[in-house]
Amino acid sequence: MSTIYDIAEETGFSPSTVARALSGKGYCSEKAREIIQQAAKRMDYAPVQAAKALKNKYTKKVMFCIPDIYNPYYFSMIEGANRVLESHGYYMVLAHSEHSKSREMGFVKVLRERIVDGIIFGSFDFYPGLVSAVKSAPVPAVLTALYEGAGAENLDCVYVDQIKAVYIAAAELIRLGHRDIVFLGGTPRELTGRERQAGFRQAMEDNGLAFDPEMTVVGDFTRAGGEEAFRGFLKRGRPFTAVVACNDLMAFGCMNVCRDMGLRIPGDVSVVSLDNTDFCCCSVPMLSSVDMMQFQLGSNAAQLLLERIEGKRDYKKAIALEPVLVMRDSAAKAGK
Repeated sequence: MSTIYDIAEETGFSPSTVARALSGKGYCSEKAREIIQQAAKRMDYAPVQAAKALKNKYTKKVMFCIPDIYNPYYFSMIEGANRVLESHGYYMVLAHSEHSKSREMGFVKVLRERIVDGIIFGSFDFYPGLVSAVKSAPVPAVLTALYEGAGAENLDCVYVDQIKAVYIAAAELIRLGHRDIVFLGGTPRELTGRERQAGFRQAMEDNGLAFDPEMTVVGDFTRAGGEEAFRGFLKRGRPFTAVVACNDLMAFGCMNVCRDMGLRIPGDVSVVSLDNTDFCCCSVPMLSSVDMMQFQLGSNAAQLLLERIEGKRDYKKAIALEPVLVMRDSAAKAGK
């Protein structure tokens, strides 16, 4: 890739003349401009982005931090954000935290170096230390979960009601006549895990059913983790007819275990999940799941971030998205 000095040597003009011709700023004759621009095109010239960023104070890059790059939940969220960013001439830098608090804090420290213009945090756990660090960063940030603790007074967020998402999944199974329902959730150490368990408990109690901790299984939001956790539950010997899984990956793990044990879905066990990823239509039977509006989460988060970057807004904005239950073939009436 050529520089302005290569073009100057090729055309015989001074580097300052070449710079004026290519930037369109300052005087340069039309003839010289035409010669220089043709040479730049021929020599595959591109301006050095780092230099432009220093001059304009914008890198045209946004960091998107997610905890699990292998989880299809984030695919649509990334797509939604990227469409908005690209339409405004921005590029996405994807960062993978692996659910590590130290890695997340490391990403925030990188923000101080101004290598990106802002960050979208797709983390499951917005704990006070992280929120405080994000708030003190020199670039704007958007959270993709509702956090109302200290430090979040001026942080934008886009979120889906996690409690309601599990509530409508469990309520549908109860409507179908199920009473012995397993909750296959995530770790209560993370905000999402706590919110989703609260939604399950509320659905049970609102329908006159007791919340039984023995019917709660903790997984790690992966397929393998779902399999392991559900096999552990089966060893308890507790009767059950349905499962609410906190994401599609754990639901697939649960369904694999059921097939291994000779249990029919939905004949013997009904399964309803959260996330509604594309893979729901690839399983047999097709998985019923709550749409968590990932594409809209990503696109709205990117839009909020750009408003801050471009100085269009200096006050907090929060956008709430409604989860929607999508019923397919993995759930049926109890005893059917």
